Amino acid sequence: MNINPINKGAITDNFIGIGTVSRRMVQERAVELAIINGRFAQDVSKADWEQAKRELSGEPDADPWDAVLESVPESERWNIVPSSDGFQVPELPGEEGEDSEGRSQTAQLVEQGIAEAEHDQMLQAARESAKEE
Repeated sequence: MNINPINKGAITDNFIGIGTVSRRMVQERAVELAIINGRFAQDVSKADWEQAKRELSGEPDADPWDAVLESVPESERWNIVPSSDGFQVPELPGEEGEDSEGRSQTAQLVEQGIAEAEHDQMLQAARESAKEE
């Protein structure tokens, strides 16, 4: 049975559907992240840009361990023993629409909404703090 995965990535911004993620949207999100981190809008870093892109496109946060593994040459990552045939692990039946962590579509959407609300609160607090200074 083919399962249609959830459309990964942000689907709303302040409860407004965002549609296709554009370069401008990523730039605006990166500016918001810079402001949240106490920098001026023109001081957007590469890390802000990458985080904004991950948030809007639904990519998972970068794992530092993955970065370390990627830096190792492929020939040194895994020393395969030539006599090892290996085997395929049977796929466990799961609920339709579950992600790799076992969360349902509803749980994924709730988590996304909470993350967006936290982002909005941090942005508002950073802007209020800037006004007071």
